[in-house]
Amino acid sequence: MTSMRYWDEPTNPPRGDKLYNADVSRDVGEMFLHAEQVGIKLSIIGRTVALILLGIWLVWSRATDLTLARDYLLLLSVFAVLGVVHYSLMETRFDKRWVKYVFVTLDIAIVSALVATRPLYESAAQLPPVMTFRVPIFPYYFVILGVAALSLSPGLVLWTGIAGAVGWFGAYLHAASGVEGVLDWNAIPPNPTAEEVMAVVLDPKFGGSRVQEMLALVVVALLIAVVMWRARSTLKRQLVAERDRATVSAIFGRFVPRAIADAMIARRGTLAPIEREATVLFADIAGFTAMTEQAGPTHTVEILNAYFDEVTRIISAHNGIVTQFQGDAVLATFNVPVEDPGHAENAFEAASAILGSVAGREFAGERIRVRIGINTGLLVAGNVGGGGRQSYTVHGDAVNLAARLEMLCKEYRTSLLLSASTAKALSGAKLIAIGDIDVRGLAEPVKVYSIPETPTVNGSSRGLGVR
Repeated sequence: MTSMRYWDEPTNPPRGDKLYNADVSRDVGEMFLHAEQVGIKLSIIGRTVALILLGIWLVWSRATDLTLARDYLLLLSVFAVLGVVHYSLMETRFDKRWVKYVFVTLDIAIVSALVATRPLYESAAQLPPVMTFRVPIFPYYFVILGVAALSLSPGLVLWTGIAGAVGWFGAYLHAASGVEGVLDWNAIPPNPTAEEVMAVVLDPKFGGSRVQEMLALVVVALLIAVVMWRARSTLKRQLVAERDRATVSAIFGRFVPRAIADAMIARRGTLAPIEREATVLFADIAGFTAMTEQAGPTHTVEILNAYFDEVTRIISAHNGIVTQFQGDAVLATFNVPVEDPGHAENAFEAASAILGSVAGREFAGERIRVRIGINTGLLVAGNVGGGGRQSYTVHGDAVNLAARLEMLCKEYRTSLLLSASTAKALSGAKLIAIGDIDVRGLAEPVKVYSIPETPTVNGSSRGLGVR
C-alpha cells in the first residue's frame, strides 16, 4: 500500500530546488540568530564575571588608597548596570539587531574616555598625558573583544575590533593634543646609540606609536570573525546535507521501514545479504475476502491502512521491522536488519499486543480478527531485484514455516501458533503445547505451541479447541 507510512512523514514535502534552498537558508538563519541570542547572554554573563574578578584585583591592589578603590568600584558598577540593562532587553520588543552594537560601543567609549582624560596618578597630574599609554591598559580592549566573541556573531566581533582600534587611537590623539612636542619612534635617529634611544624613550613626552596596537586589535578581530564565518558555513553545509538525507529517508520510508531506509542510505543504496538467526512474525486478517466483498474497495483500503498503522506501530515498539505488506498480510522480522538479542521474546510480545489491540478496537469502523504465526530460525535477508529496482526481503525455511503456522491457526481454531524454536527462547510465557503437526513443505513434523486463551472479536476469551 503506497499510502502507508512507517513513521511520521515531513510536514512540508520537498519542493523546487530554489524554494527548498530558501527554506534551508531561512532555517539556518533562524538557528544562527537563536545561537547569537544565547551567545550574547553568555557574553553578558562572562562580562559580569570579568568585572567581578577585575574589581577584586583593583580594590585589593589599591587597598591603601580608599578613594581610588571607591572610584574603581563606581566605574565597575556602571559597567555592571549596562550589562543588566542589556540582558533585560533580550528577547523583548526593544531587542533589535543593532542593540548589541550599541552596548559594545558604550563599553569601548567609556574605557577610551577614561584613558584619554584620567591622569596616571591624581597626585601627579602635571605628568604629560601620553605617559598613561606606557601602562598596560591596552589589553583591556582585548578583554572586550573576547567577551564579544562569545556572541558567535562575526559582525559584532569585527565591529568590536574596529571600534576598539578607533577608540584607542582617539584616546591617544586626545592625550597627545595636550602635550607640546610629543615624541614618537621617528625621533630616534638612524643607527642610534643606547644613549640616544634612552634619551627618546625615557623622555616624559614620548608617546610611541599606537598604529601597531590598532592593527593588532583589528587583525585579531578579523581572524576571529573569519573563523566564526567558516564555522557557520561548515555547519550550514552539514545542516543542508542532513536535511537532504532526512528528505530522502522520509520519501524512501514511505515504501520501506525506516531502519532499512537509513541503512541503505548509509551504505549508498545496498544491503549485502546476511544469514542470521531471526524471528519471523506472519499476520493475516481472517475472512479478508468476505470482508472486501462487503466493504468495497475504498473502505477496504481505509480498513487496511488503519490496521497496518497499528500493527506497524506495535512491531516497531518491540524492535521489529515490517518487511512486507502482502495484501492483507504483514511479514515482520526481528533481529534483521537491526540486531536484537531478545528477538524471540519481542516478537511474541508484539503478537500478543496485536491480538489485544485488534480485540479491543475497530479499524475504520470495522471489527477484524487476525491470525499470527511465529517462528525462529536461520534466514537470509538483503536486497533482491532486477531491472534497476530492488526490495529488501527475507528468505528461508524459517520464513516459510511462520507463514504455514499462520495458515494452520484456522485449522486449530486459535489466533496464534509458534514453533518450538521460538517457544524455547521465551522465559515465563504461558504456552500450550499443541503437539507435533505436519506442515506442508517440511519432511518432519513440527512441535507447535499456542497461548492458553485467545481474544475473540468481541473482546472475550475462548479456550483452544483441537480437532
